[in-house]
Order: sequence, then C-alpha cells, then structure tokens
Amino acid sequence: MHNAIPLALAGLIAVAVTVIGCFYLVSPERVSGSFGLKPPASDADTRAWLRLKGIRDVGCGLVVLTLMLTADRRSLGIALLAFAIIPFGDMSIVLGSGGLKTSAYSIHGLTCVVMLAAGLLLMHAI
Repeated sequence: MHNAIPLALAGLIAVAVTVIGCFYLVSPERVSGSFGLKPPASDADTRAWLRLKGIRDVGCGLVVLTLMLTADRRSLGIALLAFAIIPFGDMSIVLGSGGLKTSAYSIHGLTCVVMLAAGLLLMHAI
C-alpha cells in the first residue's frame, strides 16, 4: 500500500505528459501559450520546433508507463528522478527568458517536485 500513492502519481504524470505531448503534435499553436513563455510566431518552422517538444513528452510519458508495467519499483523511481531534469530545465528556461513566474513554478516546478518525491518514495529513499 505504501507504493500506491507514488505509483498513482507516476501514472498521472505519465498520462498527463503524454496527452500534453499529443496536443503539441496536433495543434502546437493552441497549447504553446500555456508553457509560460510568450507565444512564438505561427509559422511552419516554429510549429516544427514545438512538435519536437511534443514528441519528447510523448516518449517520456510512454517510457514511464512502460516501466510501470514491466519494471520493478526501484527502476521506475530512478527513471522518475532522471526525467525530473526536464521540468526543472523547462522551469529554468521560462524564468531565464523572462516568462511567467507563475507558470514556471506552478507548472514546471511543481511537476519536478512531484516527480522527485514519487521517485524517491518508489526507491524507498524517503
């Protein structure tokens, strides 16, 4: 039972990141404003760059879901800890680029903290 909460958090994060990635693949202009940066120009090159973020998110989400189904809890925890660099990097980029602090902390920072906590709990480190 002590693994239920971190497993649920890992699953929620994986599904959310996968869904967000799909939005970036299908309609990057509509979702890019939620990232915390000023919306970029709406041209083919920008859409291609935004779709790169989408495929990254889909891939990361699918890796976590796959690990949930096939690996032990410790391996899943290690993966979450490693993947936590992504929302931390996103938060740092938004803050360093003069983006919205509220988005940087409430979206990217919170995601990073939840991933770190779930990863550590799955590894039984905390």
